[in-house]
This record gives sequence, C-alpha cells and structure tokens, in this order.
Amino acid sequence: MFNLILFGPPGAGKGTQAIKIAGKYGWVHVSTGDILRSEVNQGTPLGLKVKAVMEAGTLVSDELLIEIMESVFRKNPAAGGFVLDGFPRTLNQARELDQMLMKLGTKVSLVLSLDVDEEELVARLLKRAQEQGRKDDTKEVIKNRLLQYHQHTKPLIEYYKGEKLLKNVKGVGTIDEIFATLCQSIPE
Repeated sequence: MFNLILFGPPGAGKGTQAIKIAGKYGWVHVSTGDILRSEVNQGTPLGLKVKAVMEAGTLVSDELLIEIMESVFRKNPAAGGFVLDGFPRTLNQARELDQMLMKLGTKVSLVLSLDVDEEELVARLLKRAQEQGRKDDTKEVIKNRLLQYHQHTKPLIEYYKGEKLLKNVKGVGTIDEIFATLCQSIPE
C-alpha cells in the first residue's frame, strides 16, 4: 500500500492534484474537509459529533480526525494506496497518523510539498474567491490563513525531512505541468 501525503499552503493546488494523482494510480483520495462535510450531511453518528464541534466554532480535535482517518483506511482494505490531502496539519497529527498506520500494518510512503511563492498564492486565492463568490476570502484573511499554515506546517516539513520522506515540488505552471512533475516524484 502506497500512502502519499500532499502538502502545500492554501491555494497551492493540493485538492486538484490529489484528485488527479488518485485517479492515475487508482488510489483513494482522502480530504478531511470533504469527509467532515459528508458525514455532517449524512447525519452519521460521527457527523453529529463533528457538527456540534463545528457549530461551537471550535476546531475538530486531533483524536476525532485520527478516528476519521482510521475509519477511511478500514473501509478501503483493498486500496493500493491513499492520497492524503489536507492532513496532517500539525506535528501531533503526524505522530498520531504514524501510530494509526502502524496499527494497520502500513506507513507513510512519501510526502510531496508543493512550493508556491506567496504572491502567486494570494493571486490564486483571490481569483478563486471571485469565481466562487466567496466574500470572506479577502486579502487580509488569505494572509492570515497563510501565516497559520506556515506556523503549523514548518514543524511537519522538518519532521518528514527527518524521516527522509519529504520531496519539494515546484507548484507553479499549468495544472498538467505540475501534475507531471508530481508523478515524476512518485516511484513506479
């Protein structure tokens, strides 16, 4: 089983690329945001738990996120691999993920980090906000999201570098150019 983590700041194109990678390799795309919204919409026990947390305006706990991840892995025992998009986001989540995967007899295989300069990220996010009619994504909000990303992700980058799992990939170009570069980093 090949377990790929796709890292990158908001606007780097993680979601787009994760879907393309999962499609090419026949792996399961795992977006924690998509899962949380789906569970809430379906009214599952997990969704009810998550909805209460979200309505209180707090973040979903690491423990609950790991529970969700383990559930996804257990529901797909025949999967050849997984592409994790947007998870882990903290050092604690990375360590918990490692423990959970070990319990399931697998591990993180590779971490690809999309490198995009901040000016490009802000431009992409402003364009996406305009196209999707998202009035809450102002330049100030975007800058704060990027700041949060850098504060929480720096330790993860160092962690996966230390584990010799991290590869940086240039996240600028067309969607297909970036996809080709990512695929070159994934062993056949």
